[in-house]
Amino acid sequence: MAKCMFVVFSLSSGSLCHGACVEVDSDTDAVVNEGFKLGCISCKRRGEVPAEATVEWSFMPKGESEFTKIYSYEDLTSDISDERFYERLDWNGSKKTKDLQEGSIYIRNVTWNDTGTYRCIFNRTLIFTSFKFHNDTTKIVHLNVVPRLTRGIASILSEVMMYVTIIGLQVWLVVEMIYCYRKISVQGEEALRESAAEYLAIASESKENCAMVVVTE
Repeated sequence: MAKCMFVVFSLSSGSLCHGACVEVDSDTDAVVNEGFKLGCISCKRRGEVPAEATVEWSFMPKGESEFTKIYSYEDLTSDISDERFYERLDWNGSKKTKDLQEGSIYIRNVTWNDTGTYRCIFNRTLIFTSFKFHNDTTKIVHLNVVPRLTRGIASILSEVMMYVTIIGLQVWLVVEMIYCYRKISVQGEEALRESAAEYLAIASESKENCAMVVVTE
């Protein structure tokens, strides 16, 4: 029975993961003349504590040695500070909140000159009752611009294994549910048979007692 309860818990607990913050690395290959999302996620470790955060993006072109500020997001307002990216950068992070956990941006119409290293800096302030705590997190993305996107063998195998694992887990859960259902059904039938046997035994004993009373009279 404990095994059956575990299966039910596994099915119900799956929905608890929705909305959780997961730090995923950004893609690094952008196709020229197409759009591309520069990912930057910094999860707040204390979910119950209110916070505010700002995001700043800098860019170091391939072959250079210094970063240049290109974009910032603060108080729900974005600012493009590099003319190379004017009208080409869109905010793609957390919406309608100052408590940012995703600071991704979207590059429109990628060019060959966008190849290089991008730096995303999260400046977060945790607001406690009696004090504030400041924390900075830095993410680095090495962007490579290609004529067309090709998938490597490792990426394909990883995706296949992911789907195989998901399907395998679902099959296992279905099998366990069937097993538990049959086990519960068998136990229920046995309980009914035991109840019927007890009823017949009581009825038979009552009949014998009645017969003895009649003979005595």
